[in-house]
Amino acid sequence: MEAVNAALDSPPIPHRRRAMLDVIALLLTHSAETGRTFCGWSMQEWIQLLGRTQAEFRQHAPSWAGDEVRPYLAAHAYLLGNFNEFHLLGSFQRLTLSWRIFGRDRVNGEIARVRTVLGTWGYQLGRDDDTLLPMVTCQLLLLNRSPHLEDLDTELFDRVRHDRLLEGTRLNTLHALQRAVAELGFCDPPAPGTGRHSARATGGAELWEQWADRWHATSTLTPRVRGSIRSALLRVGRWIAAEQPEVADPTNWTRQTCATWIAALDRMKVGDYVQRTVGLKDRLGKPLEAPTKAGQITALRTFFRDCQEWEWLPRRFDPLRALAIPRSITALLGPDPRVIADEVWAKLLWAGLNLEPADLPQTRSGHFYPFELVRAITLTWLFSGQRSNEIARLRVGCIRWQHDDAPIPGDSQQVLARDAVCLLDVPTHKTGTAFNKPVDPILGQAVDAWQAVRPEQPMFTDRRTGEHVDLLFAVRARRLSTSYINNTIIPMLCRKAGVPDADVRGNITSQLYNAKEPMTLFELQAWLGHRSPQSTQYYAKITPNTLSRAYSEAGYFERNVRTIEVLVDRDAVASGAAAAGEPWQHYDLGHGYCTYIFFEQCQHRMACARCDFYVPKDSTKAQLLEAKGNLQKMAVSIPLTDDEQAALADGQTAIDQLLARLADTPTPAGPTPRQIEAPGTARLLPIVDVRQGKVAQV
Repeated sequence: MEAVNAALDSPPIPHRRRAMLDVIALLLTHSAETGRTFCGWSMQEWIQLLGRTQAEFRQHAPSWAGDEVRPYLAAHAYLLGNFNEFHLLGSFQRLTLSWRIFGRDRVNGEIARVRTVLGTWGYQLGRDDDTLLPMVTCQLLLLNRSPHLEDLDTELFDRVRHDRLLEGTRLNTLHALQRAVAELGFCDPPAPGTGRHSARATGGAELWEQWADRWHATSTLTPRVRGSIRSALLRVGRWIAAEQPEVADPTNWTRQTCATWIAALDRMKVGDYVQRTVGLKDRLGKPLEAPTKAGQITALRTFFRDCQEWEWLPRRFDPLRALAIPRSITALLGPDPRVIADEVWAKLLWAGLNLEPADLPQTRSGHFYPFELVRAITLTWLFSGQRSNEIARLRVGCIRWQHDDAPIPGDSQQVLARDAVCLLDVPTHKTGTAFNKPVDPILGQAVDAWQAVRPEQPMFTDRRTGEHVDLLFAVRARRLSTSYINNTIIPMLCRKAGVPDADVRGNITSQLYNAKEPMTLFELQAWLGHRSPQSTQYYAKITPNTLSRAYSEAGYFERNVRTIEVLVDRDAVASGAAAAGEPWQHYDLGHGYCTYIFFEQCQHRMACARCDFYVPKDSTKAQLLEAKGNLQKMAVSIPLTDDEQAALADGQTAIDQLLARLADTPTPAGPTPRQIEAPGTARLLPIVDVRQGKVAQV
């Protein structure tokens, strides 16, 4: 026991020396009480002696043993009794215990090695003020009975998880520690399935499930698509087990079996033949929607088509015909993108452009991601028109700046941002190959700001192409989760903007298709990088406002409406003379003015008969009117009859016919044009077309 005290790395100050001597006295006293030396004590006896807490230690310890005795007693238990159950002792200074047993410099050096790796990746655990990493590292060093990182193998990390020796945030720290030790080359990296994931689907006819697994292991489709088809096949297997057990072997399937399955699928409800119904909530028991039915049929068709092409099954029927989607289902399929209302989208843009660190969700240790990263992700979602999984796959250097078709650095001082073109390089994606597209400079500036502070990260394997790439949105050696945008970014923007998040998870491309100067379908196709316009149609939908505006600009109702200028005498209105019958509206006929207040109802407005309401422009009255200073010039819309439209369109012959028909029609003053002896060559009313805006393009 004296040799243990002499070997401990502890300052030789009086009260610590007294504590070390008290430990020897305590061990000798307990040996006398039990009649056995410490070599024969069980783990339970050591735990009882140490106490699970400081208060429990005080209950069993002699009155002369102070609080500083327990840490030194733990060192003796470790060195003399092979005690390793530190996870049962509650809270105590594991770092201090490791210093005393292994030496302060050696322990600090090993912790520094781990901090260097984690700090390079952007972990907060890499900072000197962090206390979690030393605590967990020291507990593993003590558990492994070695102060060297080289001795921390994969089996030790697995044992700590299996035996639940760490919990909560310490378990997360263990994950980071293993990644750092693996980077140093001393163990394997942690398994990717350490999070909360649902178990792999099973169930149904056993033979059918074996065929489904065989197909899943052979297909070259992407992992997500393979998993989706396998789940659909297992649903078929459960139906087989319940309704058609004789066709559990795919070799027994016929065209009649296919027809039976499609008929059963068409009548299925939500929750039928599924492994679990958690999350279905109020949808349980409702009829399956058309896209779900089409997906189930497509999955089964893909399975039989592949099995026949790989010569696993005899070709007893054609899957393309026997498992074709019925017309009653295809009639319900089609593009149906979710459109975000303009006012909602404007609020989300404002929230994204004015994002502040206080808006970010926080954990007990602070912000989970750096603010620059969150802002870059937010503006990328708002301005790039990419899916969440495509945003997560963007690479470092994906932003390029050009001016006059020449590349320039993003921080160029010679060219203003508004004068430069910002290009975004998009990798190969679901609907097309790699391409680049122009985006708003605000997006480029945010990405450049993140790249300036982005910690160095290891290379990641691109899930679609299999390449080793530098992912833009990665920190702490971990790529951005594809669900982070939907689960965190969008709710955060909605909270800041004060809008509900129920209807804002659609694609922003519909905004470009409904802008004031909208992109055409083919321009939108190029901007999104789609192979065909059919793919673009799933992301482009004309809003009712845009459709109404286009309908209005088409001028359906304005085709027979024209405008005429009218002078409004504001003095006559203000003085009350207009109420006494004084003319206050003067319609400009080109050669004179008409003061008839119901001018739009006059049948002679196209070719004035010059009745008593007519004032020639060369008259003194008209000149006095034009000399007034408080006149307001306005444009009034008047409808045209078919004869009047023909007079405008067909020339002098139609005009003569119009004048002839109106010769005996009374004017507003009473007399007819024949009685007034109006000239037969009267000039037409000077009217203009009211249709405005651009002509609709087809």
